[in-house]
Amino acid sequence: MTIDEKVAKTLAELGVTDAAGVAALFAEIRAAMKEDLENLRRRGAANDAARLKMAQETRDRWLARKNGIVSLADENWLKKSSQELKPDVGRAFNELRQFGACMKVEELVKVVQLFEARDHSSDADSVPPQRAANSAAGAAEDLAFPDLTLPGLRRALGSIHPIIRVQREIEDIFLGLGFKIETGPEIESVHYNFDALNIPDNHPSRDNFDTIYIDSNTLLRTHTSPVQIRAMEKWVKQGSPGGLYIITPGKCYRNDNPDATHSPMFHQMEGLAIDTDITFADLKGTLDFFARKFFGEKTRTSFHPTFFPFTEPSGEVAVSCYVCGGSGCRTCKESGWIELMGCGMVHPQVLKNGGVDPERYSGWAFGLGIDRFTMARYGINDIQLFFQGDVRFLEQF
Repeated sequence: MTIDEKVAKTLAELGVTDAAGVAALFAEIRAAMKEDLENLRRRGAANDAARLKMAQETRDRWLARKNGIVSLADENWLKKSSQELKPDVGRAFNELRQFGACMKVEELVKVVQLFEARDHSSDADSVPPQRAANSAAGAAEDLAFPDLTLPGLRRALGSIHPIIRVQREIEDIFLGLGFKIETGPEIESVHYNFDALNIPDNHPSRDNFDTIYIDSNTLLRTHTSPVQIRAMEKWVKQGSPGGLYIITPGKCYRNDNPDATHSPMFHQMEGLAIDTDITFADLKGTLDFFARKFFGEKTRTSFHPTFFPFTEPSGEVAVSCYVCGGSGCRTCKESGWIELMGCGMVHPQVLKNGGVDPERYSGWAFGLGIDRFTMARYGINDIQLFFQGDVRFLEQF
């Protein structure tokens, strides 16, 4: 009975009732597989088309889904085996499938080419038939079971994204000052994003031309300031232990058209300090220290009054130009200064909204764009480069 006839029958029909019979049966099917590989060598091929046709025919005989020998063994031997034999049949069948990897077309073509090369070698005629058969079997074994002791193929490692690199650098500076990192949801409520921050109903930032709304009460946060309110509430619930000193890095979203300086998604970091006897002098000293750590010890800072609904008084922070050192250039528009962030003393109403007593505590806050700091650090003139995934750009960092 040929192997083709055997795989058409069940194990019960073949009289296989124990593990030894299963092992013998699967040994027979592997031997038939090796014999087919040897037949490929004996037949040879005149050209690439003939070689491919031979490989396809052999592959279909063994691995075709409907009538392939391996598929029939699965259907008639494994699936229809008794409960007692199923573990043994399953193990033997898995080994057969691994062994059958050499029956893929591309592997068969390699085997034919290998044997043809041996047939055309100068000492091909001196190879005994039994040794040739053993070589065929060995080639099949090598293709089916690769040498696992060989070194693997390594994936090329990427690098840290420039925005994340700069974010971590800023975080390290403030962590060294005793601040902690707080995070919050990017899908935020109108209450935390606007109301609790003392932003009035008629403020332009509430318009859907500027903010991306999900529904009337839910939006994609436009800044990381909502995290400050959530941190205040948590701090108060914990009994206000010590002061509250946090930074809040994260992604923000606004309804901006993409261009060289705008993106609908960007990265922001805000800082908040709340304690007794906090003054604007503490804010200026902290940001001056940060600017010198980030841009260099010779960096100077300048504060100018401005207005934000959530701080009073409010200020804009500029640093001496990191390109020309303050003498004036195209980067700073000949002014010698580059405006980088906003800051101010936390508005008493915002403290109340966070559950903090403004009669006992005061605080200050600041906000900066991580993308803009990254552009300044590496001399990048288009914010869109950060989000395009161009490997030629990213592999520079």
